Amino acid sequence: MTVEIAGRGIDVEANGLRHHVLRYGEIGRPELLILPGITSPAPTADFLAVLLAELGYRVHVPDLRGRGGTDRAPSGGYRLTDYAADVAGLVGALGLRRPTILGHSLGARIALAYAVLHAPDDHGPLLLVDPPVSGPDRGPYPTSREAFLEQLHEAQRGTTAAEVRRFYPKWPDRELQLRAEVLATCDETAVLETHAGFESEDVLGYWRELRQPAVLIRGGDSPVVPESAAEDLRRANPALDIVTVPGAGHMVPWDNLPGFLDAVRPVLLPDPADPSDR
Repeated sequence: MTVEIAGRGIDVEANGLRHHVLRYGEIGRPELLILPGITSPAPTADFLAVLLAELGYRVHVPDLRGRGGTDRAPSGGYRLTDYAADVAGLVGALGLRRPTILGHSLGARIALAYAVLHAPDDHGPLLLVDPPVSGPDRGPYPTSREAFLEQLHEAQRGTTAAEVRRFYPKWPDRELQLRAEVLATCDETAVLETHAGFESEDVLGYWRELRQPAVLIRGGDSPVVPESAAEDLRRANPALDIVTVPGAGHMVPWDNLPGFLDAVRPVLLPDPADPSDR
């Protein structure tokens, strides 16, 4: 059974590559850009994009370089600066003006780098969901490259929702099946070079320079942003909020969707009576 998704796909040129983008919601609404994770092609965010479109947004979800229908990059082309430049190109190619950006995992790191490098004084609200804060002198990323390769190789030979459940036991059946169908579109070089970047690229430098509006959302049970890392982040940039979603691991909206929506509503649906939101 193939899972149907609601997004309409288009291809755009940005930063020297052809990017495939899924779009949701009506033209003319506020723009929201979702940046997925290291092994999450755009369709895996379909459930979330549908909900955010229902909240009144025009939602865009790209396949990151080396995933899905987006071009592969040459070896060495999966640095954080490459991904950030892709976002800058996509913002221009899609005609977005200070979009809200929701990034999960790798996507949150990309949103950080994009805002600091390409729009330091003119970015829209950032929702940074459980970004890997591993890096130089901070220890390894908690999921090994071998674990990623195991999942990728299973997908390449033809995996099932039951097999995927071993890695994501809290997920709904639909999301397990969808991941089983699309994971094999992730290029192995893209995954390995990105994983290496999790441990060699210093994302805390971007965090220190980041300005409002931005909020970091972490899973209460996440090994990627444990409480000790959250304390480091608070010290590094006290001006930014950190919100914890209980009962969620690293895959926050998949693990606890109601809790995740509670965390993002103050940004996505600010109280018009609150002058701080104006």
